[in-house]
Amino acid sequence: MFEICGVRRQNRAPLQSQGATLNEQTLSRRLERVAAHVPQGARLADIGSDHGYLPVALMLRGVLEAAVAGEVAPTPFASARRNVRRNGLEGRVGVRLADGLAAIEPQDRISVISLCGMGGDTMCGILEAGKQRLAGVTRLVLQPNGGERELRQWLTDNGLRIVSEELLRENRFDYEIIVAEPGTAAYSAEQLYFGPLLLQEKSEAFLVKWRRMLRQKQQTLANFERARDAVPQAKIDDFNQQVRWINAVLA
Repeated sequence: MFEICGVRRQNRAPLQSQGATLNEQTLSRRLERVAAHVPQGARLADIGSDHGYLPVALMLRGVLEAAVAGEVAPTPFASARRNVRRNGLEGRVGVRLADGLAAIEPQDRISVISLCGMGGDTMCGILEAGKQRLAGVTRLVLQPNGGERELRQWLTDNGLRIVSEELLRENRFDYEIIVAEPGTAAYSAEQLYFGPLLLQEKSEAFLVKWRRMLRQKQQTLANFERARDAVPQAKIDDFNQQVRWINAVLA
């Protein structure tokens, strides 16, 4: 991909989970929920794999038939290779230094792709640049750090429908997991913003998140008001729309 991959290391999710040491036996709660959406017998490509914890854990649990751990940065690439080697999985988990979906080769016959811990805009760029490598893929398991609305829009525009969504809070961060499969779907602007299935369920975690977000949006609007001449009207209008949507959902 382009410059976008070069910056994606900067917005990765934290590697520590409530003080525990993260490894292939002790995944964070966030990665455990991602793992739960990978079906038995899958051939997984985990792109931006960091230490390779997710594919190694799933292989050790007997979930995967095969796996690829792709990483664009040399240091986590080397760490993933060490973890694969330490667990005796060299013949079953391939570790590749590659840009986005370029880590996937036709002979891998990948059925599931996971992308975790990077911004939704970065994910869109990775998927767009590697679109030809999505042929034969039956599921995407995505855990974006922000940019969820844009990511859902990309999925919809590219023949993918959302089949599952989760929202969880860990270490003071809200994380959304979006699972998509080939198919057509039409979502309203509000559904793209909140998540169609999250909006339908309105779990307690969802309500808590959006109460907190409402306060943040209102504070941002107050800041805009003090610097009105410096803020484009279109941006102010967008934030006002978001506040109206959130108020309607919480009513």
